[in-house]
Amino acid sequence: MGYIFGSGTKFVALTSGLAVLMTLPVSAVGANQTAVAPAVTATIDIAISNLRSEKGDVLVCLSSNPKYFPDCRKDKTARKMKVAASDAANVQFTNVEPGTYAVALVHDENANGKMDLRLFLPREGFGFSRNPKIGMGPPKFKSAQFTIGADNVNYAVKMKYIL
Repeated sequence: MGYIFGSGTKFVALTSGLAVLMTLPVSAVGANQTAVAPAVTATIDIAISNLRSEKGDVLVCLSSNPKYFPDCRKDKTARKMKVAASDAANVQFTNVEPGTYAVALVHDENANGKMDLRLFLPREGFGFSRNPKIGMGPPKFKSAQFTIGADNVNYAVKMKYIL
């Protein structure tokens, strides 16, 4: 394969090199290749204590949006779950991406899908991540927030009842 054209032997060397490159796997050449890193996610385990009864459901909301906390019904990105109160000692969110979150829980004893109020006070139980002190009204996102990375985390939430 030693043809010499007007370009000389340099051209032959270049074409020989090109032929060798074309036989290599694409990854060896380094063509526009995008390496996809595995997604980093974690699991959040929540231990729920102080449920008044095993009636109804426990509504759990994991939110990263302070605007929709603690009532996350309109939060399209929140992760919500409903668990029978009799099975609600532990709940788990899997595949949670790193970020800042807060958890709100409602013990929906009559299973109507919402927090029932009497004179603006909750008739059913509630709880929040980090168990913040409750004053007038629900806590702010900041008092219940926590940051999660790639490591699994465990939180204990103690339910509270006013009426």
